[in-house]
Amino acid sequence: MNQEELFKNIISHSKEYGFVFQSSEIYDGLSAVYDYGQMGVELKKNLRDFWWKSMVQMHQNIVGLDTAIFMHPTTWKASGHVDAFNDPLIDNKDSKKRYRADVLIEDHMSKIIAKADKEVEKAKARFGETFDETLYRQTNPRVLEYLGKASAIENRFKAALEANNLEEVRQIIIDCEIVCPISGTKNWTEVRQFNLMFSTSMGSVTEDAGTIYLRPETAQGIFVNFLNVQKTGRMKIPFGIAQTGKAFRNEIVARQFIFRMREFEQMEMQFFVRPGTEMEWYNYWKDMRMKWHQALGFGDKKHRFHDHLKLAHYANAAADIEFDFPFGFKELEGIHSRTDFDLKKHEEFSGKKLQYFDSELNQSYVPYVVETSIGLDRLFLAVMSEAYKEETLEDGSSRVVLAIPFPLAPVKVAILPLVNKDGLAEKSEEIVNLLKYDFNVATEAKDAIGKRYRRNDAIGTPYCVTVDYETMENNTVTLRNRDTMAQERIKIEDLRQILEKSLSMTTLLEKC
Repeated sequence: MNQEELFKNIISHSKEYGFVFQSSEIYDGLSAVYDYGQMGVELKKNLRDFWWKSMVQMHQNIVGLDTAIFMHPTTWKASGHVDAFNDPLIDNKDSKKRYRADVLIEDHMSKIIAKADKEVEKAKARFGETFDETLYRQTNPRVLEYLGKASAIENRFKAALEANNLEEVRQIIIDCEIVCPISGTKNWTEVRQFNLMFSTSMGSVTEDAGTIYLRPETAQGIFVNFLNVQKTGRMKIPFGIAQTGKAFRNEIVARQFIFRMREFEQMEMQFFVRPGTEMEWYNYWKDMRMKWHQALGFGDKKHRFHDHLKLAHYANAAADIEFDFPFGFKELEGIHSRTDFDLKKHEEFSGKKLQYFDSELNQSYVPYVVETSIGLDRLFLAVMSEAYKEETLEDGSSRVVLAIPFPLAPVKVAILPLVNKDGLAEKSEEIVNLLKYDFNVATEAKDAIGKRYRRNDAIGTPYCVTVDYETMENNTVTLRNRDTMAQERIKIEDLRQILEKSLSMTTLLEKC
């Protein structure tokens, strides 16, 4: 199964088992807008809780906030979004499809770098344990040719972006002979900038209504509340403010399922530091966030850092943590050193001082900020992509299983009576009532036990507890592990303690 087929299967599976639905599907749907079903909302909540616990509860100097979606329109003028929140777009005249020009070029560079990596992998297989990868990358002519070509494109592209030279961006696409994935042609239009903010009106009547925006990010709500939180919480620098919530972007090139949507959820933390220490904290949070991602257990090769080609107007350093999705490495989280840009701009536009008095230095200053920002929907897709498995078993049968990390699974335990009679269903209900205060528990009695196992494998349930006739005799049940399919007989009175060891969020938090 190739990666394209895998991605299609993940999308199909997400709908079939109640994870993600197309929004307004009975009306033929709304492009790039999705709803989370009964399983998806549980997984999404667990991912959000994992982030919140690790980011807020595990740090004494980070607190939470929940700000409104609507903000005073001057907020977005101050932040630069009104003037600079744009994507460079280009159309293919034959397919009539629209693309982000920067994505086309970055994907092209990634393919060139992938050729160099392929040469390295072939050499590694040929030379075995004696292979020196670093030396090979520095000396092999073919690898150097590929990397040099990618680097030249990168430098040219970066210069074009910094100069806002859209003609040069188009020329790079032409010179690299980048073709439209649909038509296969190079018949491109000019590159144009498109502002991504949704606007709406606020007021009792249309004539008096004022234009406001749906927030394109959650960060600005933190910045305008900086002093409120600092003073009421008696916070001392360095400290952070974390927030999760919806954001909205009028993505013209919305694609790849829930990877790029018009309505999405962010999990952001703004860390306020003393000027001059921002790079120390920037590197600290890069390391901490990568460690957090790797705590999910997907392996070191699934994540990588990618430094930005062009820094945003507010940043002096920026990097992405990319994840290897079925459609390639793409941004999952951003870590940015935002300098003092945001607070100073809000000072300028509001006329209010947003400064911190540092008692150690005996002076006031506008703090610098280091940001971590992750898309919850993208994290959801990353987990689904890595968890989805199609397995052939020893007996020749097959199963689809979602190998979601146990503490994040939507349903933690399924209580399954062997048959729906002779008191087994009632006994199962007793066990549900015993466990439901600690875990999300489900029970069902329809179909053969094997089919019920498969359904729970498909939604990622870590454990199935089978209640049978022996249960009625000695108060024991069969506990089945999703990943190993191993079964063991245990006492009902020991069930909660056994489950807690592997289902508790603590098992993940201890790895962060």
